[in-house]
Amino acid sequence: MAFNFASRRTLIAATAAAALAAGATFALAQSNQSKKASDVMASEKQAFSVETVAEGLERPWGLAFLPDGRMLVTEKAGRMRIVSPDGRLSPPITGLPKVDTRGQGGLLDVAVAPDFPQTRAVYFTFAEAGEGGVNGTALGRGKLAANGARLEDVEVIWRQAPKYASIRHFGSRIVFAPDGMMFVTTGERSDRQFRDKAQALDETLGKVVRLTRDGSPAAGNPFADNKGAKPEIWSYGHRNIQGAAMNPADGALWITEHGPRGGDELNKAEAGKNYGWPVVTYGKEYSGEDIGPTEKAGMEPPVHYWVPSIGTSGLVFYTGDAYPAWSGSAFVGGLAIPTLARLELDGEKVTHEERLLSDLGERIRDVRQGPDGLLYLLTDSEEGRLMRLKPEKAPS
Repeated sequence: MAFNFASRRTLIAATAAAALAAGATFALAQSNQSKKASDVMASEKQAFSVETVAEGLERPWGLAFLPDGRMLVTEKAGRMRIVSPDGRLSPPITGLPKVDTRGQGGLLDVAVAPDFPQTRAVYFTFAEAGEGGVNGTALGRGKLAANGARLEDVEVIWRQAPKYASIRHFGSRIVFAPDGMMFVTTGERSDRQFRDKAQALDETLGKVVRLTRDGSPAAGNPFADNKGAKPEIWSYGHRNIQGAAMNPADGALWITEHGPRGGDELNKAEAGKNYGWPVVTYGKEYSGEDIGPTEKAGMEPPVHYWVPSIGTSGLVFYTGDAYPAWSGSAFVGGLAIPTLARLELDGEKVTHEERLLSDLGERIRDVRQGPDGLLYLLTDSEEGRLMRLKPEKAPS
């Protein structure tokens, strides 16, 4: 059942003379206590504060954690950096391929291989240019040098095909599944003349693809035996998927995708299923024209949809214990409506939505759970931030 919601971080280090130490310490404690109280944000179930880990990131896009707690962050302009837990930014990592940064393109998602301690493998998606102005989403892989300064042995292991002349709707997220396979999400490139390709099984526009770690189609994919179909396709009929995560409650891949004018969706991406775009949608053309009905036999309805659109980007199911009251909630970033949406679920039904961080007025591009159990967010701007949410006691 779908639900329609139409409206909804200085630690100051001080050194004082021994004679003043006690007084200075008291004053500092008082200052910090006052600041913390003013920064505590109340929500329906959990008080928290927002801490800036790093800033000065140019349109950060993807976030992934290394085993030692450091983070890899991508920037749309084609840069990847390492961020230390205390917020120090590395110089850009070298060795990345050239990316097409036009429009919604650039360097997109990043993922650290589950066997990184052995392989040092890092995966990333980006907009790859072709001849004559065409482009498409591509998946790259490289080995992070021991000093973290360079990606080595970089290769493109999968490409969306064919490429088109568009600067929109590249997707894209990378998710490792428990069976060792890898999901990559794509967009349908937006333009009316080829968005119908989201329904075509001989192209990978508007699809979830399931791959091996070397980029080959994974065994057991639903259309592997269909003549003419791309064997990597997992599900189809998608518009522009910019959020994807495994749901630990059911072990399945869930995704969020942008609608047009309204009609953003949360979906459970199941093998072989058709999610309808552009035949069915809860959205309209940007001009206000109707696109199609909201349902049709043989096409999956969304688990949840948003009208108006929040501009969904990033998805995580919270499994930590830092915020006990949020356990099991899904968190979705909002771009069009700057927010962090928290969704409560009962199986495949969203029973409640809460909007967080709306007062910040910052577009949320990605949301992840860190190894410390905290939620980490990337804000989408020319001066983007990496933030984390710290649990607090509710102010009395």
